[in-house]
Amino acid sequence: MGVMATFNTTRDPNAVPLTPGQKFKLFFKSASDPWPFLLAGVVSSLDQASNSPPEWGQGWGPYAQRFGSAYSDYFIGNFIGNAVLPSLLHEDPRYFQKGKGKVINRILWAAGSSFWCKRDNGGWGPNWGNVGGNFIGTAIARLYYPPSERNVKDTLTDGLTVTIEGMPGAELIEFWPDMVRAHRRKQAEKLAKQEAAQNPKAATDQQSTQDKKPQPDQTQPDQK
Repeated sequence: MGVMATFNTTRDPNAVPLTPGQKFKLFFKSASDPWPFLLAGVVSSLDQASNSPPEWGQGWGPYAQRFGSAYSDYFIGNFIGNAVLPSLLHEDPRYFQKGKGKVINRILWAAGSSFWCKRDNGGWGPNWGNVGGNFIGTAIARLYYPPSERNVKDTLTDGLTVTIEGMPGAELIEFWPDMVRAHRRKQAEKLAKQEAAQNPKAATDQQSTQDKKPQPDQTQPDQK
């Protein structure tokens, strides 16, 4: 429950800007993590179930083709959007976690990260790297998808879809620590209840000891 890849995340609002080399290193670290392969497996399984694209058919061979395409989509789009363009445009590819404040403000902050990012000079501006990387990545992907999907409409639709799909991911990263803390708190409460049920005498004795502790004198002196 507490394990999640957050290489592209920082909680420091004044984090030192990354060098181009660090941006590429950060990308390759995240691309080689198990999470992208797991996501590619989920996407390819859904496409296999819906037989999309139908030209690829069914079976282990087509599934491998779908899996390879799903991971390639991730790799190419993020290589351009999190390494190449941020280096050229001096953008910071990391997600700056808000971590506190009103829930609605945190939701809007996370959703906006798909279109708004921090720059190497400390300012903020349009996230050209992320949006551009998604559209360029989907354009390159037309090379290994069936001819029926090699058109401008599908390219633009897929690019926009990938950009919007980044929002739930940002929301998950923003609120993941909260979910982990809530989970651990429930686990601790559950464990305490189990221990109390297994040894009720110890729990009773502990409560009795607390009740017998001398209470501070609350008597107020007489006012003269």
